[in-house]
Amino acid sequence: MINFLNLSYLKSGNPKQQSAYQILIRNSILEKLVEFTPILVGTIPINIDIESSDLDIICYVHDKEKFKHSLLNHFQQEKGFRISENQTLNALKANFFIEDFEIEIFGQNIPTKEQNAYRHMVIEHRLLLEKGEEFRLQIINLKKQGYKTELAFAKLLGLNGDAYEALLNLW
Repeated sequence: MINFLNLSYLKSGNPKQQSAYQILIRNSILEKLVEFTPILVGTIPINIDIESSDLDIICYVHDKEKFKHSLLNHFQQEKGFRISENQTLNALKANFFIEDFEIEIFGQNIPTKEQNAYRHMVIEHRLLLEKGEEFRLQIINLKKQGYKTELAFAKLLGLNGDAYEALLNLW
């Protein structure tokens, strides 16, 4: 199992993972967010990304104003920078571009290892290891057809109901 808390696994990954590693390290992205316990999550770490996939970073945020100030201080000069708030999740999100990557930083008042994005990624990684390469390629194919990641997994696994919850039940 990959230690997703240490980016070094990306160094020996596919070309996109290696490129992501270089961008994150060269721009000190996680270092700038260290007080918010950042974790890179999503499809790139588990090798099911498609061309439009972004770098998703989740953060543990106690104080939204402090987090917003930190995002502005470190990233507002980046191309396409914008901040939005998700009232339903009581979260802040920043999006911007560095080189060829869109980066999304998501913060909410839940420890990062307990956030659904991290839990989904760990579950999906385990399933990819169990089900093999053909399954991984089927997931990528569904994503290219427009399926969100969790919906693609639910479809291939025959999970009923809310795909996001159904996957969490596999935790």
